[in-house]
Amino acid sequence: MPSMFETTIPPLKRTLSNLANLLKKAEEHADAKNIEHSVLLNSRLYPDMYPLIRQVQIATDMSKGAAARLAGLEIPKYEDTETTFGELYARIAKTIAFIETISPAQMEGCETRDITITIRKIDLNFTGQSYLLTWVLPNVYFHVTTAYNILRHNGVELGKPDFLGPRK
Repeated sequence: MPSMFETTIPPLKRTLSNLANLLKKAEEHADAKNIEHSVLLNSRLYPDMYPLIRQVQIATDMSKGAAARLAGLEIPKYEDTETTFGELYARIAKTIAFIETISPAQMEGCETRDITITIRKIDLNFTGQSYLLTWVLPNVYFHVTTAYNILRHNGVELGKPDFLGPRK
């Protein structure tokens, strides 16, 4: 059975790297079609859904939050002020750099650690393992999938291999 480290850090790094590649393809598409970058960055699938920028912010927030909570560390704070592809790449790179600092030893025993997060003034209580498997990973995949769908909906030529990334 894989460790909590193996179940957390490599999948988050891979998913965030793939997200950066999706954004790169979107930027190239916008440039080739003479589309203002802000059009794609502020696109959403439906009026009550978050735009692309916010999808990236949430995916990175979930990733750094998970790595920090499971390792017993303080969560890095980001200002959520990104407005360009470059700033989103930097946010993703900063998140990957942070989660790469986590060692397997820091996560030993975290599957039973009590974790409480507050969402809209409601406390959600988890063990480390249930937090990762029922909250973090589904949320990260949801927001990266939504980013993919926003870009695909706007004509960016993407396919399943772009979402999954290179096989390793």
